[in-house]
Amino acid sequence: MEKTWLITGVSSGLGRLLAEKALIRGDRVVGASRSEDALSDLRARYPERLRIVAMDLKDQSSVRAAVDRAFAASARIDIVVSNAGYGLLGAAEEAGDVQVRDIIDTNLIGSIALIRAAMPHLRSQGGGRILQVSSEGGQIAYPAFSLYHATKWGIEGFVESVAQEAAPFGIEFTLVEPGPARTGFGGNLARTKPLAAYEGTPAGQIREALRVSWVIKGDPDRMTDAMIRLADQDGTLPKRLVLGAEAYAGIREALGGRIEELDQQKDIAVAADFTDEELAMNHR
Repeated sequence: MEKTWLITGVSSGLGRLLAEKALIRGDRVVGASRSEDALSDLRARYPERLRIVAMDLKDQSSVRAAVDRAFAASARIDIVVSNAGYGLLGAAEEAGDVQVRDIIDTNLIGSIALIRAAMPHLRSQGGGRILQVSSEGGQIAYPAFSLYHATKWGIEGFVESVAQEAAPFGIEFTLVEPGPARTGFGGNLARTKPLAAYEGTPAGQIREALRVSWVIKGDPDRMTDAMIRLADQDGTLPKRLVLGAEAYAGIREALGGRIEELDQQKDIAVAADFTDEELAMNHR
């Protein structure tokens, strides 16, 4: 059955692959990009089923206008994929104020704006699915990526909450958490101005490892296939979809460590409450 997709960050990486695969199988795609001239090759091949809307994720009014145009041009949009974003490499202290604001505006506030803009349309049509592309970096953290992690941990908390708000309207969410993949992500990293103080530290070591050698196992083709299967599946969507062996191992280790540390603090946590006897006395 033909579906209609709204995909941000459609000009490259996972977004382009998703759009191309959806079109090949006969679906319709509204792609959001900074320029309406994006995907000229695909628009020539699928003039009736691919539409591009211009969207600047750093401008919330631009996001709302683009989403409104996308829904106005479509009888229904079944799947919204919030995919656009980028990474910033460098220690937090090294980042300039503009770099901090730009990545938060794009990755976090832009994604929130997209979801908020789509909600009234999805409610009025009786539901839909939103796939928010996060990252393994939404559950684990590496040095030299602190600001990127701030945006991904932030959007994960937002989606966890809004998914509960949207459930009564038939709107489902999944956080997609890819590990490193052979897209243009690494080559498109924004970078801070290095400080000599961080040479030889964990942040400096990560920066050097990315410069010298980094074997990336993640296959974007297989990852986008998994996302399409997820969008097609019957029944309730999972809260998260982890993609890649390294992502699975890293997230599992991080979650296990958090549980272990939490359990070690159980007595401290419980002791911070009023006792049952004290509560009973207060209610007399």
